[in-house]
Amino acid sequence: MKTKISELTFVAFDTETSGAFPIKEDIVEFGAVKWQGGKEVDRIEFLFKPRRTMSDFIIGIHGITNEMVANAPLLGTHLQEIKNFMSDAIPVAHHAPFDMGFLSVEFERARMKSLHLPVVCTSLLSRKLIPETIDHKLQTLVKHFQFNSLAAHRAYEDARSCMMVFNKCIERMSPNATLEDVVAAQGKRLVWDNFFLLNHKNSDVKTLIQAVEADKMVLLRYSKGEKKNETRKLFPQGVVRSPDGDYLQATDPEDKEQKSKRYKLEYISDVQIEYL
Repeated sequence: MKTKISELTFVAFDTETSGAFPIKEDIVEFGAVKWQGGKEVDRIEFLFKPRRTMSDFIIGIHGITNEMVANAPLLGTHLQEIKNFMSDAIPVAHHAPFDMGFLSVEFERARMKSLHLPVVCTSLLSRKLIPETIDHKLQTLVKHFQFNSLAAHRAYEDARSCMMVFNKCIERMSPNATLEDVVAAQGKRLVWDNFFLLNHKNSDVKTLIQAVEADKMVLLRYSKGEKKNETRKLFPQGVVRSPDGDYLQATDPEDKEQKSKRYKLEYISDVQIEYL
């Protein structure tokens, strides 16, 4: 943590996925670029076949079609290679908790240990060091710095853009800045162990995960909101680990608009799966 940034190797990585939440959805593309001494020294990128057919909405985000991944390998065939590529460098990602959430679930499924180095998030870092932009989306920052045009929402291209944004952030820090300084500047310490999910110790969270995997409704109590402590019926879409507080993303079948909402796990109790 006390090593100067200039002396470290970094690996910017990005995932494209079949949906918004891990457990039920999958990584369909992974890309990473390794950076040392101010230049790219290595890269990897893979397409993967998801367990479920991707919707037109998801395809519209990243442009990866079901046909493009029809004959692609499953992620497990390259997971060790991905971990090895990342293990000797400081990981960097834009909106890092999203990518960490998906990768951590895959490490769990493969019974692999987590990566040990903290992750730098260029979304968090740029908010502190690049305050002049209208927002801190990756493509906003790419346009702001007039980087060479890259294909947005493809894994390798986004990983490379992320690294370029990271370099711009570092330019605004002291020449003697250390990794510890960078983590302090982003305001949150992002470590892999905090994103592991499948072996959660809480029995209610375990039940929610089972419901997500089985596409089942749940009955639960939530100690917040208008229906405080009443039994609610919800359709769980995903369980998410977050540095801002872990949560359940779900819809309420009684909501006519079917809006997807967050429910903090700390306020959830008495979870039961509704089997029909």
